[in-house]
This record gives sequence, C-alpha cells and structure tokens, in this order.
Amino acid sequence: MTAKLPILSDADVSNWFEREIPLDDFRGRRVLVIVPDATRTAPLELLFPLLYRRLRPVAQKLDVMVALGTHPPMPQASIQKMLGITSDLPRINETQLLNHAWDQPSQLTTLGKLTRDETSAITSGVLVDEVAVTINKAILDYDVLLVLGPVFPHEVVGFSGGNKYFFPGISGPELLNFFHWLGALITNVGIIGQKTTPVRQVVDRAASMIPQIRRCVAFVVNAQCELHGLSFGSPENAWNDAADLSAQVHIVRVARPFRQVLSCAPPMYDEVWVAGKCMYKLEPVVADGGELIIYAPHLREISVTHGTLIEKVGYHVRDYFTKQWENFKDIPWGVLAHSTHVRGSGTYDNGVEHPRVQVTLATQIPRDVCERINLGYRDPATINVKDFADREDEGILLVRKAGEQLYRLEQ
Repeated sequence: MTAKLPILSDADVSNWFEREIPLDDFRGRRVLVIVPDATRTAPLELLFPLLYRRLRPVAQKLDVMVALGTHPPMPQASIQKMLGITSDLPRINETQLLNHAWDQPSQLTTLGKLTRDETSAITSGVLVDEVAVTINKAILDYDVLLVLGPVFPHEVVGFSGGNKYFFPGISGPELLNFFHWLGALITNVGIIGQKTTPVRQVVDRAASMIPQIRRCVAFVVNAQCELHGLSFGSPENAWNDAADLSAQVHIVRVARPFRQVLSCAPPMYDEVWVAGKCMYKLEPVVADGGELIIYAPHLREISVTHGTLIEKVGYHVRDYFTKQWENFKDIPWGVLAHSTHVRGSGTYDNGVEHPRVQVTLATQIPRDVCERINLGYRDPATINVKDFADREDEGILLVRKAGEQLYRLEQ
C-alpha cells in the first residue's frame, strides 16, 4: 500500500516550500507557527528549518508554540531538537519557543461560545450543551497562525491535523472535554478514519471564531517518517487534501479479525494517555472475545496530567458511564472519553460490564494498579516479540510500531 506511493526526497521537499508557500501571506506580519509535540511521527527537523528560512526574511516576527493539548510541557532543549534548530538559522535567537498551558486560565482568552442550538444541530442531538470556546491568549500577539503538522486517522475527530492544532492543541478545557466525549458517544470504531464527523465540524466551527489569519502546512508520513505529501492553504483545505492521502497511507485492510494482537508502543508513547492509540487503531480487527496487548516495556505512567482521575475512574466501556451518568458527569469528559477509547466497545447491563475485547498492559505499571483500573496485566519480560511474528494464519497479529496506522476489516 504505502510502497506504491511516491516518497519525497529532501530536495523535493525543499523545492515544494519554495514553490508552494506564498511569501505575500506572511510579509510584514507577526507569525506564530503551531507544531505538534514529540508524540507524533513528524520530520520537523527537516520541515521547520525549511519553513523558517522561507518566511523569516519577510515576516516581522516568527515564533513557535507547541500544541500540547493536555500533554506535559516540553523543555526548551527538547523543542529545539525536535525542530532541528541550530545556531546557523538566521536570527533564531529572536524566536520564542512556547508551550501551551491548557490548565492556566490566566493564559487563555475567550473567543465566544457554541450555543445549544449549534451543538444540537452539529451533533444531531447526540450531545447538546453550551460550550465556551477558549484558546491560548498568545495568539492575540500575532497576525498569522500557521499550523505545521501531520495528519493521521484519529479516534476522536476522524483524521487529525488542520484545525485540531487549535482545538484542542492550544485551547482551554471546555471544548476539549465536550468534543472528546462526543467522539466517545459515537465510539472509536464509528469515527476513526472518517473524514466527515460531527467532531470535525465542532473543531472547524470553533476555529472559524479565531480572528487571525489561519494557514496550514499539512503533511503525511509513513511509519519510517518518510514524507508522501505536503499541502498548503487554509487549515480546512490543506487538511482535506492530506486526509485523502492519509487514508491511502495509514489504513491497512485485513480479511479477518485476530484473536490476539501484540500492539507495540514506540518510545514516543511514554504514558497510557498516548499509548492508548495502540488500542484505538487496532480495535476494529480484534475478534469478539479476543485480546489486545499494549506492549510497552518502557512505559511507567498512566498519565502525568490525568493519572489520579483515571485511577479513580478506571477504564470502562461507554455504557458503564452513560447508564450511571449521575455518578460520573462531574468527571472531566476528556478523561471519560480516554477511558472508553482504551477499553473499547461493549455493554453494561444489570450492573455487569461486558467489554468486547480484553485489553492487557505489558508495561512497568504493576499488576495491582492494572487490576484497579480494570485492565489486564502481563509482565513484559515474559513476551518475546518474535514469538508473535508471521502468525496471521493462526489469528495472531504483531504490529511493531502501533498507534498511527489504522487496521480495518475488508468487509
């Protein structure tokens, strides 16, 4: 699949930036470049210097903000390394490298709100609420907001990228909690890898409230971090083209479901909050009653930011929460959404929960903690990855770098 698609050379990419990035969009303007953190496969060490060299001579100002969502902040040295920043970039000492702070109200500004009528119409009545639209107030210091980020299938919004770098990338918690729970109500399997989703509509509607000029360089990479394509334009248009390409690069179709999947988390997933992607992308091809093992011997944390709440709530199917809503409605909805996405689909009837799939952690998280949060435990030292290789005919699948490619059944 990906082997049939062209791979861009460094020269191709350099030529693309010279050809496709119109300087007049940025001339004399203050530019904030918005990038992902280190939990995404992205050759930013190639792309950012090319973008910087293209724009810095004409921009009045050029800074960078890491779209953390609710992830922990990155040290300055880590941001510099991720972006390929070296001292030979002209005037780089004038560029600020900023972390988003979602949980500091003093760092946020309110753009407006989504009304109950709007959310009802967008979600077809699935989730009706009035939602404040807040965003990092640093955007007020800039004329142009330029997203530089990859596009992948995504469990909450359908495909990541585009305006998602604003919401939840640099937003406050209100909209984040709303649309993550909306995605959970629709379910991971029902939304992942779909271009047109109610969640994407919510994100785009919120982004339309941003008064600054919005631009986007969206790109698609494979598991080896090789570029298959780039697109530039409004976040909506650039994302649209990249999502079409992502559907070709990142979706693997298989003939039948597997009774056991070993889903190997790459080192960039250093907590269950992000390693859950190893479940999201593979849930559609796990057989009823099957097991998915998140194999991450390097992983020690449930979540630096949300771990206490997750340990309190545990991991459960959607209906466990919806049928006991009075008990859970005051828990941040983004935490509940994460819980349901990791646990997967299933039922909750007469006080008994029946998940469709067994989810097992093979990490440094102890057995007693796994049991307390309602996930299976396996000592990673007992797993030899090679034992899972080349056994598809037996109903066993090994995915060596999980989390970004979506697996689907052919039927």
